[in-house]
Amino acid sequence: MKNLAVFVLVGAGLVDAVGFAQQTPPIGVPVPPLGSGPLIFDTAEQHKIRVSILARGLAHPWGIAFLPDGSLLITERPGRLRIFRAGKLDPDPVSGVPQVYAVQLAGLMDVALHPNFAANHFIYLTYNKPGPNKTTAIALARGKLEGAALKEVRDVFVADYLPEAANGFNSRVAFGRDGMIYFSNGASNSDSSQDPKSYRGKIMRLRDDGSLPPDNPFAGRANYRPEIYSIGHRNTLGLIVNPVTGELWNAEDGPNGSDKINAILPGKNYGWPVASYGRTYEGPRVSPTPWREGIEQPLVFWVPSIGVSGLAVYTGNRFPAWKNNAFVGSMRTGEIPGTGHIERIVFNDKWEEIRRESLLTDLHQRFRDVRQGPDGLLYLLTDEDDGALLRIEPAQ
Repeated sequence: MKNLAVFVLVGAGLVDAVGFAQQTPPIGVPVPPLGSGPLIFDTAEQHKIRVSILARGLAHPWGIAFLPDGSLLITERPGRLRIFRAGKLDPDPVSGVPQVYAVQLAGLMDVALHPNFAANHFIYLTYNKPGPNKTTAIALARGKLEGAALKEVRDVFVADYLPEAANGFNSRVAFGRDGMIYFSNGASNSDSSQDPKSYRGKIMRLRDDGSLPPDNPFAGRANYRPEIYSIGHRNTLGLIVNPVTGELWNAEDGPNGSDKINAILPGKNYGWPVASYGRTYEGPRVSPTPWREGIEQPLVFWVPSIGVSGLAVYTGNRFPAWKNNAFVGSMRTGEIPGTGHIERIVFNDKWEEIRRESLLTDLHQRFRDVRQGPDGLLYLLTDEDDGALLRIEPAQ
């Protein structure tokens, strides 16, 4: 009986070991090597396109800005600013970048040039600024780019310091046609997006030196932060001025659904989390209905989520069939890793969506940013450990 008991116990251990070895594999689609390119793809309206891999070895690149001489500035989340010049990535990062809080998804985020960059050489960076006791705040810094160095760097705005667990680390920045700076502060799954005393889940508006414009929608209003331009956002992962209409647009990342593109108007509420098309990651709906009085409706929304990121509206001449189309980066579709792509949205003349197309799905990359270059081509960043700068051009 003793030997039988030992056998049973050992057998149970073997079953446990086998069970452990046969655990369900992680969710996700295998991501093939990106390769050296160029790659040819067929598309619905522009048809043959060529994708060139311009640079590799970027560590989770986040944002792109185009310099007047044709060079590109690229931010890397760990805290580096890189220059892509004359077809090559400079191996040495730009010096003078502020120290960033690079934990989880936090770090160096977006980059934008001052509208009068040719004269003043100012660039702006959004980043997670480290604070006391493992806290961090979204900050907006300005510096002069001189060669491969940032000089006279200073923060023109610092939001609330919050514990690391509060997340909402992301931020984008863009200059409006009014010369003002618009930049975002994420909120993730927090209710603070509806709190007018919090910067979380908001888009802010400042003068180029960080001072407050007197015509901001909440300036002088009790219990409102005067820098706030719009409220009720979750995570703004794309922020641009529509080059056709001049409107401020954001690409907003929902949870499990309710990714969207919004046209941002002063003082308006965009709903998070009181009105959402999404569900929590556990399954329940975020809100009973996706609309309510006083909440702005999106131009475009996605259910399930595509993990929206960078945003561009194409106005160039190299892709005539894509004129006035919006392009949005996708990091994953339906919460499945390895399913990132580029999404193309076609509008009518009233900016109402009429169709959409998924591009570059075979690459299985997390696309973090998409921008139209001065040459009329599209430039992309992949948010990977070995991130890449890609360019889309006509193949015919």
